[in-house]
Amino acid sequence: MTGHSRSVDSVDHVLVRTGAYADSVTLLQVSRTVQGSPGVVTAQVAMATPLNLEVLTGMGFVIPDETTTNDLVIALRLEASDGLDATLAAVDEALAARRTSGGEAARAPHRTTGAALRERPGLALVSVPGASAAVEAMDALESGCDVMIFSDNVPSLQEVALKQFAAERSLLVMGPDCGTAVVGGVGLGFANTTEPGPVGLVAASGTGCQQLLALLDHAGVGVTDALGVGGRDLSAEVGGLSTREGMSRLDADADVELIVVVSKPPAPEVAASIGSYADSLATPVQLALLGEGQPDLTAAAEAILTDLGREVPEWPVEGATSRTAAGERLEGLFVGGTLCSESRLIAEPLLGADRCRFIDFGDDEYTQGRAHPMIDPGLRLEELARVGADPATGVLLLDVVLGHGAEPDPAAALAPVLSGLTVPVVASVVGTRLDPQDRDRQVRALVDAGVEVHLSNARATRRALDLLGAVR
Repeated sequence: MTGHSRSVDSVDHVLVRTGAYADSVTLLQVSRTVQGSPGVVTAQVAMATPLNLEVLTGMGFVIPDETTTNDLVIALRLEASDGLDATLAAVDEALAARRTSGGEAARAPHRTTGAALRERPGLALVSVPGASAAVEAMDALESGCDVMIFSDNVPSLQEVALKQFAAERSLLVMGPDCGTAVVGGVGLGFANTTEPGPVGLVAASGTGCQQLLALLDHAGVGVTDALGVGGRDLSAEVGGLSTREGMSRLDADADVELIVVVSKPPAPEVAASIGSYADSLATPVQLALLGEGQPDLTAAAEAILTDLGREVPEWPVEGATSRTAAGERLEGLFVGGTLCSESRLIAEPLLGADRCRFIDFGDDEYTQGRAHPMIDPGLRLEELARVGADPATGVLLLDVVLGHGAEPDPAAALAPVLSGLTVPVVASVVGTRLDPQDRDRQVRALVDAGVEVHLSNARATRRALDLLGAVR
């Protein structure tokens, strides 16, 4: 342990525990709990990944040189040095509470995925560090189960091996990095709450799936299942293996009137192959594949409604920014990768790549050892404050994604930062009326902070371009 005085008002302590592991969501909750303890100025409990160490160093903490990625780091900034023992006790208490919060502390845990599935077979959800995910997923597949891999940072070669194994057995691999799914009416991962309905989704895109769920819900159209397959499934390496299996299953479901395949920009040859496969199915299929010259997700939702014979509603816009764009740049700061890709595809041809910048804080480089930004908004909040104060920034564009598993009240963290800015802010709030965050309440809080709020990410992007005077 090292300790040094940061100022006359606080003292820093850094404790490194070798070989101690906890997942990033657990450690986020522990940090928040300890942060509220008496005498604590700042508390960060995290695995010693390069990104986490960079963040801690940026906060002024001194990390021992011998720290490795297998270590747990407890970084504390206290009002006085004599509060260390009590604060460390609070850390241990919070860690112990998280470990036993499942209500089955007295029951010995299963040692392998296969052992668990032999007792309780079904869909296996894998959420472990990416380096270990393939082993657990293969264990599930060998037990005859479909598997949803929530884990990210899984090597592409491992994904291909898993999906080839599954395809030979007519099993479904959802993921890796599958953030959203609805199976049998049950939401998994970052799922929005929707009514059942005639549409079945196969999604190589988490927030793309959520955007369609939200738009269709607003139009009064429900979804039977939304089968996430991971953002790389339509890449040339993977070849759409899980997408085909998902389409086949929806085709066999009598309740599905229309199959929709949504994806980040796919490999052209794989998109063509999926199109040919769609023609072989009995159920109509609509492809909502983002890419240069392709319709955006809102246009795809409108086409879905037209195919179903439903009326296309007005997509809601609430609030109207009164701020004036002084700078030249569009800064897009996103928690949703597909929403980020969609906005880039719309903006760059009109504004030019030199006048816009887009960051997906859910990308692998930002999530190693950290919770997804839909759970932990810290990195994006820091960047929002920085670019909002940059005179080169003309408009800020961002997404707020609701649903189970996401932050319980994202507007509470965003509004104080956004209300203090002078640049125009345009946001898409992607969610449904039934989501636990209460979409109307989230929208009101953002509007009160001076934000113009859209349900459609594509419409929000075009509004940001209008504020910058881009010709379309």
